[in-house]
Amino acid sequence: MRSVVIDGPGSIRVDTRPDPVLPGADGAVVAVTATAICGSDLHFYEGDYPIADPVPLGHEAIGTVVETGPEVASVRVGDRVMVSSVAGCGHCGGCATRDPIRCHSGPLIFGSGALGGAQSELLAVPGADFQLARIPDGLSDEEALLLTDNLATGWAAALRADIPVGGTVAVIGLGAVGLCAARSALFLGAATVLGIDPVAQRRDRVVAMGITPAEPSATTAVMELTGGRGVDAVIDAVGSDVTMSDALTAVRAGGTVSVVGVHDLQPFPFPALPALVRSITLRMTTAPVQQTWPQLIPLLQSGRLSVDGIFTTEMPLDAAADAYRAVAARSGDVVKVLLTP
Repeated sequence: MRSVVIDGPGSIRVDTRPDPVLPGADGAVVAVTATAICGSDLHFYEGDYPIADPVPLGHEAIGTVVETGPEVASVRVGDRVMVSSVAGCGHCGGCATRDPIRCHSGPLIFGSGALGGAQSELLAVPGADFQLARIPDGLSDEEALLLTDNLATGWAAALRADIPVGGTVAVIGLGAVGLCAARSALFLGAATVLGIDPVAQRRDRVVAMGITPAEPSATTAVMELTGGRGVDAVIDAVGSDVTMSDALTAVRAGGTVSVVGVHDLQPFPFPALPALVRSITLRMTTAPVQQTWPQLIPLLQSGRLSVDGIFTTEMPLDAAADAYRAVAARSGDVVKVLLTP
């Protein structure tokens, strides 16, 4: 099979690798029909994470089941499915909450070395009854693909931000996760969502979504908006030292900072005393993907929550190197790339 592989910073190629085998009696093999590049994939591409051996990339995939183990009950060969980007064993008390982050064995993420990469023609999926869900009628491929990670992450970020109805929210970073978080914040009752990004074209894109664009720094924009008080909640969809520091400064006393941006491996210099004195709540998470599906699927099917315009570009899998360069440029033209094997 063909698979997108990274050998080192900036070194992307499409490799031919052995087809995956069934990963146990409770596993399945999925023929990938669409996959995508996530902002967190750039941590490998830009050298934030060390690479000892070539790593098959990608953790967002939808496709068709081509093989199942004898213990799989929820999907069958031929079903169109989406694959949770975060995997749990599916059998423990933690996984019983439908949150793979709580797996007693520890969660695993596709495309990070422990499991196969989703930017491939085939993907082996352990714990298929937990990791896979049939794609319901009425969902587009783009919607289903966003449900595997970005929309689930943005939704979780907004839920964990303690947004008061009629409140103010700042979202730092207007990539795919930030856009999903901003739309989720509006759906959950925020009156004003401030979208903060250094790229003018990305700021321009969000006006039609009901989001108020603002240039960095977040602190300056927020204080101008709120008369120096700070916003009720900040969602950081970037996760750098600068953005997390801005978020902790820009939130009002007693407010909540919800971080879903992926930091690098270096420690973050947390301002503990100011956060303590101002009674700030800090929450950080990757997405409880499976837990979000019962909420998000009906909202997408009904049209009450829209993800239109988040995917900007479609390219074949063989053009993965070009696709990564385009995503890494962080332009307004290319926000989210869909890859077709």
